[in-house]
Amino acid sequence: MSAADPNAEEAEQGLLSHLIELRSRLLRAVVAIVLVFLALMPFANTLYSWVAKPLLEKLPDDAQMVAIDVASPFFAPIKLAFVVAIMLAMPVMLYQAWAFVAPGLYKHERKLALPLLVAAVTLFYIGCAFAYFLVMPVVFGFLTGIAPEGVAVMTDISRYLDFVLVLFLAFGFSFEVPVAVVIMGLLRWVSVAQMREARGYVIVGAFVVAAIITPPDVVSQLMLAIPMALLYELGIVATRMLVREVDAAKSVDGAG
Repeated sequence: MSAADPNAEEAEQGLLSHLIELRSRLLRAVVAIVLVFLALMPFANTLYSWVAKPLLEKLPDDAQMVAIDVASPFFAPIKLAFVVAIMLAMPVMLYQAWAFVAPGLYKHERKLALPLLVAAVTLFYIGCAFAYFLVMPVVFGFLTGIAPEGVAVMTDISRYLDFVLVLFLAFGFSFEVPVAVVIMGLLRWVSVAQMREARGYVIVGAFVVAAIITPPDVVSQLMLAIPMALLYELGIVATRMLVREVDAAKSVDGAG
């Protein structure tokens, strides 16, 4: 019988060590979510009251929200607390992902990857804040204002939460446009010149996305489409700067 291939054994041990490290990183991310969720549990009702504030401020003085399902007064705040825990633990989760892949990256790649992760988290939070402080008051003011006479607006707390979470996620991910543009530029999928040429299509696409996501009023559509178009321009500027920096770093590495 032939002896076992030492290269195969080494590769198998390397794969096993990577899987063990991946499990460790995932466990740390899950623990972070659980800890934040447990910390938020006593404040679940307060969180829901805070999220419901933009709608309650637009309702008549004698109007209120309702709970159609028997268990929704319990599960709706808990669901919100869990989603908020995931959002707050996002930096920890992304750091664990970064720590797992960083050893396999080149020096100039590590130099760019970490700022991109920080920018992605920051832009997501900015998008959620933009939705809460600017978009939601406009949306609920419009929706409550068009109610026919004699119709009492009494929104179910579970359906309201689902609607609000969609808005948060839509604006949070929409604000990731600069990061997506930069990644496509750094991976050489498209050039800066091609990005500029596609500007018109991107603007049209932003308005289409805004029309699908937001309620059927012009103001809220503009409040999503215009920031997306501006963030696309920001992504082009950042891509042009970073591509030059990467090319310079590669030339230095090659000369060394």
